[in-house]
Amino acid sequence: MGKSFILVAFLLILVSIGATTVGADDKKPDDTKKTPAAPAPAPKYQKPAPAPTPKEEKPKPAPAPKEEKPKPAPAPKEEKPKPSPVDDDTTNYDDETPDPKTGSERAKCKSKGACNKKTLTCPAECPERKPKKNKKNKGCFIHCGSKCEATCKWRRPQCNGYGSLCYDPRFVGGDGVMFYFHGGKGRDFALVSDTNLQINAHFIGNRPNGRKRDYTWVQSISIMFDTDILVLSAKKVQQWDDSVDVLLVKWNGQQVNVPFTGDAEWKTNTGVREVSVERTDDTNTVRVTVGGLVEIDMKAVPVTKEDEKAHNYQLPSNDAFAHFETQFRFSNLSDNVEGILGKTYRPGYVSPVKRGIAMPLMGGEDKYETPSLTSPRCKLCIFQSNYESAPPATGLFQY
Repeated sequence: MGKSFILVAFLLILVSIGATTVGADDKKPDDTKKTPAAPAPAPKYQKPAPAPTPKEEKPKPAPAPKEEKPKPAPAPKEEKPKPSPVDDDTTNYDDETPDPKTGSERAKCKSKGACNKKTLTCPAECPERKPKKNKKNKGCFIHCGSKCEATCKWRRPQCNGYGSLCYDPRFVGGDGVMFYFHGGKGRDFALVSDTNLQINAHFIGNRPNGRKRDYTWVQSISIMFDTDILVLSAKKVQQWDDSVDVLLVKWNGQQVNVPFTGDAEWKTNTGVREVSVERTDDTNTVRVTVGGLVEIDMKAVPVTKEDEKAHNYQLPSNDAFAHFETQFRFSNLSDNVEGILGKTYRPGYVSPVKRGIAMPLMGGEDKYETPSLTSPRCKLCIFQSNYESAPPATGLFQY
């Protein structure tokens, strides 16, 4: 019995030890919970490696542009040079002894062209170039230019001819069309404006009561060319007398006298061209020649009583309103010539005036008015010169 007791006690001890072991196992931590890892040691400081130096790349030279041969500029249109004044001057000749049989005057032409070195003889009807009695006899006109002839002509303006300017004022253009241009009292206008020539006119006039415009006439003409200027004016007179000369002529601002005897002409040579004012009647009628540019027949006349009555001008009794009848002949105009009269000489010009009426009017006062008689400036003027304006033409503006 004692041994049984000891065995039972031993078994109880074993059971107790097993229970203790099982309890210890139950207290083990959950395998899902892990113990946090110890922090990793800080990395040792390392100096950053220097960035590799970029290889210096030499810039590739730009490819040389293909050499393009410059295109040759188009050859300018060949412009035939204008003839020099001497070559183009229709009156460029030497006098020769008169024809021994008829006594007619002769001349040997010097102008280049078909007429060069030819001798022209005046017709029997007009044996003299400067007849003594201009009112009754025609003069001989020797033309050494393209016409190459000697003809008889009245040495005074023909108011129905081409290039004429007469009356109040009435024009016949280079195209043969007649027109009127009124202008205005005391104003100046460009009749012709070309690269080497300008001709201005000074207008006088009167405005009767109840009229909306002036009646006008041309009292002075200025001719500008190269660096020179010639001015012709009709002096103001109270009563008209055919035997009294009213012409006033100025050359570059200085008055010159045109003699009444001998050759009855004033002449000068500028080194470029010959200029002359020749009397073609006893008084008040002259022919003006500017070599190679223009020839002008001019006659100073009054407003007649017949005209006064017909048009009711209502002019004051103390003024004859002396003015010019004028006819122009040009020899070297360009295709772009301007001016009231000048533009009618353009190739292909078509006149804008109405035909078939008593007084076809040409406008353009604003386009062709100049600041003075001796100024080359207007809106459409094209005259080229070394001076802006000629010396003041004093003594010409009595109106």
